[in-house]
Amino acid sequence: MDESVGVDGWKRGWIAIVLQAGAFERAISAETLLEIAQSTPDGSVLGVDMPIGFPTRGAREADLAARAVLGGRRSSIFIVPPRSILEAPTYEAARRVAARIWDQGVSAQSFALRKKVLEVNDSDFGGRLLIEVHPEVCFRMIAGQPLAHSKKTWNGQQHRRYLLESVGIVIPQLLPGTAGEVPVDDVLDAAVVAWTADRFRRGVARFLPATADPEAVPTIWY
Repeated sequence: MDESVGVDGWKRGWIAIVLQAGAFERAISAETLLEIAQSTPDGSVLGVDMPIGFPTRGAREADLAARAVLGGRRSSIFIVPPRSILEAPTYEAARRVAARIWDQGVSAQSFALRKKVLEVNDSDFGGRLLIEVHPEVCFRMIAGQPLAHSKKTWNGQQHRRYLLESVGIVIPQLLPGTAGEVPVDDVLDAAVVAWTADRFRRGVARFLPATADPEAVPTIWY
């Protein structure tokens, strides 16, 4: 099976776009990432817009490299904190842990994602391979230049749809079931993550930082 899957989190779980031979095949919405994975064949490549791997101290090199690539949109990459910070029971507790063991603060955004981050890093997905992908990096690489508009704006969403269509990914006007209730920007993010998963499956994907050993340290693929 030449399926590739891109997954993005949203407030009610996860949205996945599945590509068959690089083209849109179906959309899946589920409460857990495991449900998404189990709906795909063994051997599938799942790209996920969520950190895989934690720093022991400082910032992950992958996050810094991605921020450098994005320039003015660098704020879309949050610096992944050490695992123990995300395991804290409350945001205030997380800030106290960060003050003791980390050389920077922990953002409310990154702490709010803790359940999904831990779900990605702690689940057993069987024969499926998970790779970390950041949508804004992918869109920037397809465009060949920084994107002018936020993904939350009309112009930003239309530009991202155009970029997806330029690489052969056409999202239907209507998606079935709860997939059709997912915010537009999350669907577009899942689709471009699937583009990278397909590139990974074909052996042409690249990664950040470019000098890293992707089997040894966290990397962000595109």
